[in-house]
Amino acid sequence: MKYVVTGGAGFIGSHIVDMLISRGDEVHVIDNFLTGKRERLNPKATLHEVDIRDAKKLPPIFKGAAGIFHTAAQPRMQYSLKEPRLTNDINITGTLNVLLAARDAGVKRVVYSASSSAYGRKDKMPLSEDMRPEPIIPYAIQKRVGEQYCEMAARFYGLETVSLRYFNVYGPRQTTAVDGPYATVIGIFLEQRVQGMPMSVVPDGTQRRDFTHVTDVARANLLAMESGKVGKGEIINIGTATNFSVLEIAEMISGSWKFIESRQGEASETLADIRKAKELLGWEPKVSFKDGISELKKFHHIL
Repeated sequence: MKYVVTGGAGFIGSHIVDMLISRGDEVHVIDNFLTGKRERLNPKATLHEVDIRDAKKLPPIFKGAAGIFHTAAQPRMQYSLKEPRLTNDINITGTLNVLLAARDAGVKRVVYSASSSAYGRKDKMPLSEDMRPEPIIPYAIQKRVGEQYCEMAARFYGLETVSLRYFNVYGPRQTTAVDGPYATVIGIFLEQRVQGMPMSVVPDGTQRRDFTHVTDVARANLLAMESGKVGKGEIINIGTATNFSVLEIAEMISGSWKFIESRQGEASETLADIRKAKELLGWEPKVSFKDGISELKKFHHIL
Protein backbone atom coordinates (compact mmCIF):
# COMPACT_ATOMS: atom_id res chain seq x y z
CA MET A 1 0.00 0.00 0.00
CA LYS A 2 1.06 3.60 -0.58
CA TYR A 3 1.14 5.85 2.47
CA VAL A 4 2.24 9.45 2.90
CA VAL A 5 3.84 10.68 6.12
CA THR A 6 3.94 14.45 6.53
CA GLY A 7 6.87 15.39 8.73
CA GLY A 8 8.44 12.04 7.89
CA ALA A 9 11.92 13.34 8.75
CA GLY A 10 10.73 14.32 12.22
CA PHE A 11 11.01 12.50 15.52
CA ILE A 12 7.71 10.60 15.47
CA GLY A 13 7.17 10.67 11.71
CA SER A 14 10.48 8.95 10.95
CA HIS A 15 9.58 6.04 13.24
CA ILE A 16 6.23 5.64 11.47
CA VAL A 17 8.06 5.62 8.14
CA ASP A 18 10.42 2.91 9.36
CA MET A 19 7.56 0.70 10.54
CA LEU A 20 5.70 1.05 7.26
CA ILE A 21 8.77 0.27 5.17
CA SER A 22 9.69 -2.70 7.36
CA ARG A 23 6.38 -4.34 6.47
CA GLY A 24 6.78 -3.62 2.75
CA ASP A 25 4.66 -0.52 2.16
CA GLU A 26 5.45 2.22 -0.37
CA VAL A 27 6.14 5.33 1.67
CA HIS A 28 6.27 8.96 0.59
CA VAL A 29 7.67 11.56 2.98
CA ILE A 30 6.73 15.24 2.94
CA ASP A 31 9.11 17.46 4.91
CA ASN A 32 10.51 20.96 4.54
CA PHE A 33 13.25 20.31 7.14
CA LEU A 34 12.24 23.25 9.29
CA THR A 35 12.47 20.88 12.24
CA GLY A 36 13.01 17.54 10.47
CA LYS A 37 16.49 16.12 9.93
CA ARG A 38 17.82 14.45 6.81
CA GLU A 39 19.71 11.84 8.81
CA ARG A 40 16.38 10.51 10.12
CA LEU A 41 15.10 9.79 6.62
CA ASN A 42 14.70 6.15 5.65
CA PRO A 43 16.56 5.74 2.32
CA LYS A 44 13.78 3.50 0.99
CA ALA A 45 11.18 6.29 1.32
CA THR A 46 10.42 8.73 -1.50
CA LEU A 47 11.12 12.29 -0.35
CA HIS A 48 9.07 15.32 -1.38
CA GLU A 49 10.75 18.44 -0.03
CA VAL A 50 7.48 20.37 0.27
CA ASP A 51 5.92 22.68 2.86
CA ILE A 52 2.39 21.74 3.97
CA ARG A 53 1.50 25.43 3.74
CA ASP A 54 1.85 25.09 -0.05
CA ALA A 55 -1.62 23.63 -0.67
CA LYS A 56 -1.27 23.16 -4.45
CA LYS A 57 1.68 20.76 -4.15
CA LEU A 58 -0.03 18.26 -1.86
CA PRO A 59 -2.78 16.57 -3.99
CA PRO A 60 -0.39 15.12 -6.63
CA ILE A 61 1.68 13.52 -3.86
CA PHE A 62 -1.42 12.16 -2.12
CA LYS A 63 -2.91 10.63 -5.28
CA GLY A 64 -3.14 6.85 -4.98
CA ALA A 65 -2.36 6.83 -1.26
CA ALA A 66 -4.39 4.58 1.02
CA GLY A 67 -3.78 6.92 3.93
CA ILE A 68 -1.96 9.94 5.29
CA PHE A 69 -0.13 10.09 8.61
CA HIS A 70 -0.12 13.80 9.44
CA THR A 71 2.72 14.34 11.90
CA ALA A 72 4.11 17.58 10.43
CA ALA A 73 3.92 20.48 12.88
CA GLN A 74 5.87 23.30 14.43
CA PRO A 75 6.13 21.83 17.92
CA ARG A 76 6.93 23.00 21.43
CA MET A 77 4.66 24.92 23.75
CA GLN A 78 7.08 27.71 24.68
CA TYR A 79 8.13 28.32 21.08
CA SER A 80 4.49 28.92 20.13
CA LEU A 81 4.29 31.73 22.68
CA LYS A 82 7.28 33.37 21.01
CA GLU A 83 6.10 32.73 17.43
CA PRO A 84 2.27 32.43 17.48
CA ARG A 85 1.73 33.49 13.85
CA LEU A 86 4.27 31.06 12.42
CA THR A 87 3.05 28.14 14.51
CA ASN A 88 -0.57 28.99 13.72
CA ASP A 89 0.15 29.00 9.99
CA ILE A 90 1.88 25.61 10.08
CA ASN A 91 -0.25 23.84 12.67
CA ILE A 92 -3.71 25.07 11.63
CA THR A 93 -3.52 26.18 8.00
CA GLY A 94 -1.12 23.35 7.19
CA THR A 95 -3.46 20.79 8.74
CA LEU A 96 -6.45 22.12 6.83
CA ASN A 97 -4.38 21.94 3.63
CA VAL A 98 -3.56 18.29 4.33
CA LEU A 99 -7.21 17.38 4.96
CA LEU A 100 -8.49 19.14 1.84
CA ALA A 101 -5.73 17.65 -0.31
CA ALA A 102 -6.55 14.18 1.04
CA ARG A 103 -10.21 14.71 0.17
CA ASP A 104 -9.40 15.94 -3.31
CA ALA A 105 -6.99 13.04 -3.94
CA GLY A 106 -9.51 10.42 -2.86
CA VAL A 107 -7.54 9.27 0.17
CA LYS A 108 -9.51 7.04 2.53
CA ARG A 109 -8.12 8.01 5.95
CA VAL A 110 -5.94 10.58 7.73
CA VAL A 111 -4.38 9.83 11.11
CA TYR A 112 -3.63 13.13 12.84
CA SER A 113 -0.95 13.68 15.48
CA ALA A 114 -2.80 15.57 18.20
CA SER A 115 -1.55 16.61 21.64
CA SER A 116 -2.58 16.05 25.24
CA SER A 117 -1.80 19.74 25.78
CA ALA A 118 -5.36 20.32 24.50
CA TYR A 119 -6.59 19.34 27.97
CA GLY A 120 -4.97 22.37 29.56
CA ARG A 121 -4.50 22.38 33.32
CA LYS A 122 -6.70 19.79 34.99
CA ASP A 123 -6.82 18.83 38.66
CA LYS A 124 -8.61 15.53 38.09
CA MET A 125 -6.55 12.59 36.86
CA PRO A 126 -6.43 10.55 34.70
CA LEU A 127 -7.23 12.66 31.66
CA SER A 128 -9.99 11.11 29.58
CA GLU A 129 -11.25 12.05 26.13
CA ASP A 130 -14.68 13.08 27.44
CA MET A 131 -13.15 15.91 29.49
CA ARG A 132 -13.64 19.42 28.16
CA PRO A 133 -10.53 20.65 26.29
CA GLU A 134 -9.15 23.86 27.80
CA PRO A 135 -5.95 24.68 25.88
CA ILE A 136 -4.22 27.86 27.00
CA ILE A 137 -0.91 27.97 25.06
CA PRO A 138 -0.94 28.76 21.30
CA TYR A 139 0.46 25.33 20.38
CA ALA A 140 -2.22 23.57 22.43
CA ILE A 141 -4.96 25.73 20.88
CA GLN A 142 -3.61 25.00 17.41
CA LYS A 143 -3.51 21.24 17.95
CA ARG A 144 -7.06 21.34 19.33
CA VAL A 145 -8.25 23.18 16.22
CA GLY A 146 -6.59 20.45 14.16
CA GLU A 147 -8.74 17.88 15.95
CA GLN A 148 -11.85 19.91 15.19
CA TYR A 149 -10.93 20.17 11.52
CA CYS A 150 -10.50 16.38 11.46
CA GLU A 151 -13.97 15.96 12.95
CA MET A 152 -15.35 18.40 10.36
CA ALA A 153 -13.64 16.58 7.47
CA ALA A 154 -15.14 13.26 8.56
CA ARG A 155 -18.60 14.75 8.95
CA PHE A 156 -18.87 16.82 5.81
CA TYR A 157 -16.24 15.61 3.33
CA GLY A 158 -16.45 11.84 3.71
CA LEU A 159 -12.80 11.65 4.71
CA GLU A 160 -12.09 9.15 7.46
CA THR A 161 -10.05 10.73 10.26
CA VAL A 162 -8.79 9.86 13.72
CA SER A 163 -6.82 12.07 16.11
CA LEU A 164 -4.25 10.56 18.45
CA ARG A 165 -3.61 12.71 21.53
CA TYR A 166 0.01 12.00 22.40
CA PHE A 167 1.29 12.43 25.91
CA ASN A 168 5.01 13.14 26.41
CA VAL A 169 6.79 11.15 23.71
CA TYR A 170 10.44 10.16 24.16
CA GLY A 171 12.96 7.79 22.63
CA PRO A 172 15.61 7.58 19.91
CA ARG A 173 15.84 10.68 17.65
CA GLN A 174 14.13 12.95 20.20
CA THR A 175 15.24 16.56 20.39
CA THR A 176 18.09 17.35 22.77
CA ALA A 177 19.70 20.44 24.27
CA VAL A 178 21.62 20.80 20.99
CA ASP A 179 18.30 21.58 19.29
CA GLY A 180 17.72 24.61 21.50
CA PRO A 181 15.74 25.58 24.60
CA TYR A 182 12.47 24.04 23.39
CA ALA A 183 13.63 20.42 23.37
CA THR A 184 11.99 17.67 25.41
CA VAL A 185 13.05 17.27 29.04
CA ILE A 186 14.53 13.79 28.62
CA GLY A 187 16.50 14.89 25.56
CA ILE A 188 17.82 17.93 27.42
CA PHE A 189 18.83 15.87 30.45
CA LEU A 190 20.65 13.27 28.35
CA GLU A 191 22.59 15.85 26.38
CA GLN A 192 23.52 17.74 29.55
CA ARG A 193 24.83 14.52 31.09
CA VAL A 194 26.88 13.78 27.97
CA GLN A 195 28.38 17.28 28.21
CA GLY A 196 29.14 16.83 31.91
CA MET A 197 26.66 19.55 32.90
CA PRO A 198 24.07 19.45 35.69
CA MET A 199 20.54 18.69 34.50
CA SER A 200 18.21 21.71 34.42
CA VAL A 201 15.13 20.94 36.53
CA VAL A 202 12.10 23.23 36.05
CA PRO A 203 11.10 24.64 38.59
CA ASP A 204 11.31 22.19 41.52
CA GLY A 205 10.92 18.86 39.70
CA THR A 206 7.62 17.85 41.29
CA GLN A 207 5.57 18.12 38.10
CA ARG A 208 4.55 14.71 36.75
CA ARG A 209 4.30 13.55 33.15
CA ASP A 210 3.01 10.46 31.33
CA PHE A 211 5.92 9.42 29.08
CA THR A 212 5.28 7.23 26.03
CA HIS A 213 8.01 5.55 24.01
CA VAL A 214 8.11 6.63 20.38
CA THR A 215 7.89 3.07 19.04
CA ASP A 216 4.63 2.59 20.93
CA VAL A 217 3.34 5.84 19.44
CA ALA A 218 4.31 4.77 15.92
CA ARG A 219 2.56 1.43 16.42
CA ALA A 220 -0.58 3.27 17.59
CA ASN A 221 -0.55 5.20 14.31
CA LEU A 222 -0.50 2.04 12.21
CA LEU A 223 -3.32 0.52 14.25
CA ALA A 224 -5.35 3.73 13.91
CA MET A 225 -4.93 3.60 10.14
CA GLU A 226 -6.22 0.02 9.98
CA SER A 227 -8.87 -0.17 12.70
CA GLY A 228 -12.44 -0.71 11.53
CA LYS A 229 -13.74 0.90 14.72
CA VAL A 230 -12.56 4.44 13.95
CA GLY A 231 -12.70 6.97 11.12
CA LYS A 232 -15.31 9.48 12.25
CA GLY A 233 -12.97 11.99 13.82
CA GLU A 234 -12.46 10.10 17.07
CA ILE A 235 -9.99 11.51 19.60
CA ILE A 236 -7.90 8.86 21.36
CA ASN A 237 -5.30 9.22 24.12
CA ILE A 238 -1.92 7.61 23.49
CA GLY A 239 -0.14 7.36 26.83
CA THR A 240 0.87 4.77 29.41
CA ALA A 241 -1.54 5.38 32.33
CA THR A 242 1.51 5.93 34.56
CA ASN A 243 3.53 9.04 35.28
CA PHE A 244 6.83 10.15 36.78
CA SER A 245 8.11 13.37 38.28
CA VAL A 246 10.90 15.34 36.65
CA LEU A 247 13.11 14.63 39.66
CA GLU A 248 12.45 10.90 39.32
CA ILE A 249 13.63 11.15 35.71
CA ALA A 250 16.78 12.99 36.77
CA GLU A 251 17.45 10.24 39.32
CA MET A 252 16.94 7.52 36.68
CA ILE A 253 19.36 9.22 34.30
CA SER A 254 21.69 9.82 37.27
CA GLY A 255 23.93 12.80 37.85
CA SER A 256 23.67 16.23 39.41
CA TRP A 257 20.96 18.77 38.68
CA LYS A 258 20.12 22.40 39.29
CA PHE A 259 16.78 24.17 39.59
CA ILE A 260 15.84 26.83 37.04
CA GLU A 261 12.87 29.18 36.59
CA SER A 262 9.43 27.83 35.76
CA ARG A 263 7.97 28.12 32.27
CA GLN A 264 4.63 29.65 31.34
CA GLY A 265 1.44 27.66 30.94
CA GLU A 266 2.72 24.21 31.87
CA ALA A 267 0.44 21.71 33.60
CA SER A 268 1.54 20.29 36.95
CA GLU A 269 0.53 16.75 35.99
CA THR A 270 -0.51 14.61 33.04
CA LEU A 271 -1.79 11.05 33.19
CA ALA A 272 -3.59 9.30 30.34
CA ASP A 273 -6.74 7.24 30.50
CA ILE A 274 -6.04 4.72 27.72
CA ARG A 275 -9.17 2.60 27.84
CA LYS A 276 -10.39 4.04 24.54
CA ALA A 277 -7.11 3.16 22.79
CA LYS A 278 -7.43 -0.42 24.03
CA GLU A 279 -11.07 -0.66 22.95
CA LEU A 280 -10.93 1.02 19.53
CA LEU A 281 -7.37 0.27 18.43
CA GLY A 282 -6.40 -2.80 20.39
CA TRP A 283 -3.38 -0.80 21.54
CA GLU A 284 -1.51 -0.58 24.79
CA PRO A 285 2.11 0.40 25.50
CA LYS A 286 4.79 -2.28 25.38
CA VAL A 287 7.92 -0.35 26.41
CA SER A 288 8.20 0.41 30.12
CA PHE A 289 9.62 3.78 31.10
CA LYS A 290 12.46 2.11 32.99
CA ASP A 291 13.46 0.08 29.94
CA GLY A 292 13.11 3.11 27.65
CA ILE A 293 15.41 5.24 29.81
CA SER A 294 17.94 2.38 30.12
CA GLU A 295 18.02 2.08 26.33
CA LEU A 296 18.71 5.81 25.92
CA LYS A 297 21.41 5.80 28.60
CA LYS A 298 23.20 2.96 26.81
CA PHE A 299 22.96 4.81 23.49
CA HIS A 300 24.49 7.93 25.06
CA HIS A 301 27.08 5.87 26.98
CA ILE A 302 25.83 7.10 30.34
CA LEU A 303 26.64 4.76 33.26
